[in-house]
Amino acid sequence: MKSSWVRRPVMFIGVVLMALGLTLTSPVWVIATVLVDAARGRWRFPISRFIVFGTLWAWLEVCGVLVAMFLFCAGRSRDVNAHYALQKWWTRSIIQALGFTVGLQITVEGADNLGPGPFIVLCRHASLADSIMSAWVLATHASLRPRYVLKKELKIDPCLDILGHRLPNYFVDRESSNVAGELQGIEQMALGLSVGDAAVIFPEGSRASAKKRTRALEKLQERSPSRAERLSGLQYLIAPKPAGASALLTAVPQAHVLTMWHSGFDGLDTFSGVLRHLGNTKARVFVRVEEHARHNIPSGDEFVIWLDEQWAKMDRSVAAQLLKENERSGETKHG
Repeated sequence: MKSSWVRRPVMFIGVVLMALGLTLTSPVWVIATVLVDAARGRWRFPISRFIVFGTLWAWLEVCGVLVAMFLFCAGRSRDVNAHYALQKWWTRSIIQALGFTVGLQITVEGADNLGPGPFIVLCRHASLADSIMSAWVLATHASLRPRYVLKKELKIDPCLDILGHRLPNYFVDRESSNVAGELQGIEQMALGLSVGDAAVIFPEGSRASAKKRTRALEKLQERSPSRAERLSGLQYLIAPKPAGASALLTAVPQAHVLTMWHSGFDGLDTFSGVLRHLGNTKARVFVRVEEHARHNIPSGDEFVIWLDEQWAKMDRSVAAQLLKENERSGETKHG
């Protein structure tokens, strides 16, 4: 559904029906999912928790769209500050809903003492929740106004669709043959980036998985053997695509750079992976943000080398953090 006048009403009505349906039938599905989880020996009740979160998510979607509609009716559809406030509330509420339903615990380091910006943010991409989680970190912990390079498929989310177009984001078409046009769109998205702003991109272009990691390295081996060699040791991240990040840096030459990686969302790139993870352990996530002064960021081919080195470094950090968490879990069980 390319037309927003068709897509938005259809998806919003769908979310409203989902919210009402899950709420009204909750006595039935709560009992049914608890019995199914118990029969499978899943005493953390992952299906039940997941559907409870789905219910809360649907109502948050409804509330977000209604507030956006109110702003439109009040003549404030171009009030950027009001929409950033709505985005901050929406992402914080979803994170809180995740904490309430699935026990999500997020520890954030490095986001509290950043400079004033503007920033280009290069994020690891591993889960379905990365855009929401990163927006929450940047807005709540760093007091920044994030704008995003998002895949166009996310327009299916009605609240994200409306907010995404009223704020200076760019929905990229990953299948487009007009690569130059997409890069120009990314550059234009970053225009006007100033103090307190952050332009966010996920250079991997897709949620990381072992299959995607292997395929990305195989393609690199054909096009750039030197890059494939630098990134051959990746265990958790996948090879980054430098073009989008480079376009942002070109558009905002005064911006500093933030790199953001996280651990704990690994394996949550599909709904089945989410259920599997919820059935085994609490969702503990560690997020690390690191600032890089712009004068330390090279350009051209040297930037590609720098980006690869950062990705290799983040991959090692993720491995070390996961090992630490596993050791901590083992000590807790034996304790």
